[in-house]
Amino acid sequence: MANGLPQGFMAGTATAAFKKTGRDDLGLIVSDRPAALAALFTQNVFKAAPVLVCKEILAGGAPVRAVLANSGQANACTGVEGLAECRQTQALVAQAVGLDPSEILPLSTGVIGARLRMDLWRAAVPALAQSLGSRSAEGFARAFMTTDSFPKFAVRDLQCLAGTVRLTVMAKGAGMICPNMATMLAVALTDAGVAKESWQAMFGRAVSKTFNRVSVDGDTSTNDTILGLANAASGVVCEGSELAVLEEALTEILGIVSHMLVMDGEGARRVIHIAVTGAADDADAERVARSVGHSQLVKTAMYGGDANWGRIMTAVGYSGARFDPSRVRMSLCGVERFCHGCPVNDDQEARLAELLKAKDVTVAVDLGCGSGAYSFQASDLGHEYVSLNADYRS
Repeated sequence: MANGLPQGFMAGTATAAFKKTGRDDLGLIVSDRPAALAALFTQNVFKAAPVLVCKEILAGGAPVRAVLANSGQANACTGVEGLAECRQTQALVAQAVGLDPSEILPLSTGVIGARLRMDLWRAAVPALAQSLGSRSAEGFARAFMTTDSFPKFAVRDLQCLAGTVRLTVMAKGAGMICPNMATMLAVALTDAGVAKESWQAMFGRAVSKTFNRVSVDGDTSTNDTILGLANAASGVVCEGSELAVLEEALTEILGIVSHMLVMDGEGARRVIHIAVTGAADDADAERVARSVGHSQLVKTAMYGGDANWGRIMTAVGYSGARFDPSRVRMSLCGVERFCHGCPVNDDQEARLAELLKAKDVTVAVDLGCGSGAYSFQASDLGHEYVSLNADYRS
């Protein structure tokens, strides 16, 4: 389909002026039939009102029909009033498009603590309903952008034995990104038919390999949500061996979009691809990868193109992983700089300075003590991140 959406889905957007005028900040996706729901949410204890509502819908187990997303107001840390207002938005949209409120999944992003402007919602919903079917995947993705510099979406057509199915993923996020299931919102749609239990299981595995392995600033938002809707509109039912094929495609497309989040990190110049091997187990490998990826000293060095490998080794050392320091090896951009307790290739500094100008840079750490492995992506950290977040509410 030209609009990038799978069969049976249509999108609409509207300008509500929740924070700024002149741009769409309200988006709606509706399926023409009930869809199986899979979802994962932030583990931040302060869960925003829309997260609580979505969790309730997921726990109920019933099919859903729509996703309603807004930017400009996070509706987080707003108490029982915020929860009631979230339900009011469901009711407003349900009445306008002929759905039940419980079929509508709400997503919100913006400043924490800001209550929903219900007067603006009531004014914008008619235009939102009228626009249904006129917007593309890109249009919906633009409607819930905040500090994003570009809309994040990807489309993948998958050939199955019974026909072709489509996967479309739309996401937003550039700051407060460290999903733990960043502000991160994502919606995955497919016109494949999938049993709810299988859909949730594969969704969880795919997210653990993609969205849960990226970080911009180490902050896990109150609103992080990723939703998956499978409506079977293609007539193709995935079961048996084809479930693995669908999961592989889902993991691939979620990986593409999660990489976009890191690439668009607020003020970021490059993405740091961290691969840890040789750990005692996968958990220790993850500790090292996240320690390196979250280190502000490593991130600022990468921003400046400084091949300061000592910062990387320091982060490895305080990660809490178990290893023998004398067996560790580390390479930066494919150039080994540390081996068995000592620096190596000191004469490669000029070459590394050139390699570090790339948009994607690699850090490889081999702990030399086992078969544990983990990969992680992080953005660098520069002046613009500080400037943007210092003035975020201005």
